[in-house]
Amino acid sequence: MNTLPISEIFLSTQGEGALIGQSTIFVRVGGCDFRCGKCDSLYAVLPTFRNQWTPMTPTQIWADIEHLSNHHPLIVTLSGGNPALYPLLGALIALGKAQGYRFAVETQGSRIQPWFADVDIVTLSPKAPGMANPVPQRWNRLDACVAFANQGPQVVLKIVIFDEADYQYARQVAERYPHLTMYLQPGNHTPPHLEQELDLAGILSRLDWLIQRVLQDRWYQAIVLPQMHVLLWGNARGK
Repeated sequence: MNTLPISEIFLSTQGEGALIGQSTIFVRVGGCDFRCGKCDSLYAVLPTFRNQWTPMTPTQIWADIEHLSNHHPLIVTLSGGNPALYPLLGALIALGKAQGYRFAVETQGSRIQPWFADVDIVTLSPKAPGMANPVPQRWNRLDACVAFANQGPQVVLKIVIFDEADYQYARQVAERYPHLTMYLQPGNHTPPHLEQELDLAGILSRLDWLIQRVLQDRWYQAIVLPQMHVLLWGNARGK
């Protein structure tokens, strides 16, 4: 295959994790090997949305990136779905790197691609119980992703927290990989596919609880951040 299933490409500000607040081109691929019940982008996951995905070659994707960035070398974030399903993204990264662009990838840590070594930041986001993912945790795969990615790019962890069980899961992950920076963020319990009004007060309450929980445990290494894009734009796509 010489095309990638693209759900959306857009220019925005990174709303979470290590690059929060930075201008970013998002390339969201369609397709995922997980089925998280609280996923906020099921339109890029479920096969029922496949007719909304556009087959694009790396060259076509690159043309959109250059247009959106006005040829200014920004950060390009590969998201999904799960971008780690697609070897062909390596060709896109090569095009961008030749022009001075930086690349980040966000993935759950279930697959490895050789192009991990060529990106600048790998964000591994294993799924806590609150995400309602039916796929069991495969620690050996996450171990392999961490080990491979550590050979080159900056590697960080990012975990969505809904409740105490999720918090304890995050502690377990942090203990397993103590050398990696951990970002924690309160989960959005009203994602788009539920067709409910965003419960902003509930999200902010969870953020406050998470901050207090980290302080209570003296887990000072953890970085607690909101999902800024959720606070600003709710469940809007392309933001």
